[in-house]
Amino acid sequence: MASRTGMLVLALAAAAALTAPAVPAAATPGPHTGSAPLTGPHAGRATGTGTGPRSGPAALADLTRAALSSSRYLREPAATAAGYVPDRYCVADPAGGGAVGYPHFNHAYDDSLDPAKPAALLYEDDASGRRRLVALEWVVMDRDGKVETDDDRPSLFGQPFKGPIPGRFKGQKVHYALHVWLWKPNPAGLFATFNPDLRCRPGTTRP
Repeated sequence: MASRTGMLVLALAAAAALTAPAVPAAATPGPHTGSAPLTGPHAGRATGTGTGPRSGPAALADLTRAALSSSRYLREPAATAAGYVPDRYCVADPAGGGAVGYPHFNHAYDDSLDPAKPAALLYEDDASGRRRLVALEWVVMDRDGKVETDDDRPSLFGQPFKGPIPGRFKGQKVHYALHVWLWKPNPAGLFATFNPDLRCRPGTTRP
């Protein structure tokens, strides 16, 4: 458990750097670390207020809340007991950039922007044949169901969601998604979709 705690500390430290407010510049702003919060018509919904994405200490507080609430799901049986339904297949990046692991969905939390209520928990196989939590995913349905428009893009942890994304399985609508790798380091970034250090075992992906 100590190593898992260490991973979480590192993830939250990285999150603190990503969510720290930018220092105003007198001239043209320089490059940003991570994704910059959207403004204007694309600001979307935000945690708590609905007036724009939270950033800085507020975003870090939300990430800490997500970490503390998800710590109860480090092992898969706790997640299934709480209503998260496992996908039988491991989801890999079609481009070969790693994987997200095994999604466990609780559709009662679709459209949730509550840091303590992700729509999906993502697991990987461990060396003992069990599964352990690696990441969380929030899923918000697109208001008009069109991938061409994104004026309702939500934000959480100071990060705009990715999308709109076409449904990935039967019955899923066009949606936005945000992944947070709180329980496994991700070289691609804390909020990347796929983790290049996670691989699906042969025979575990969808045919």
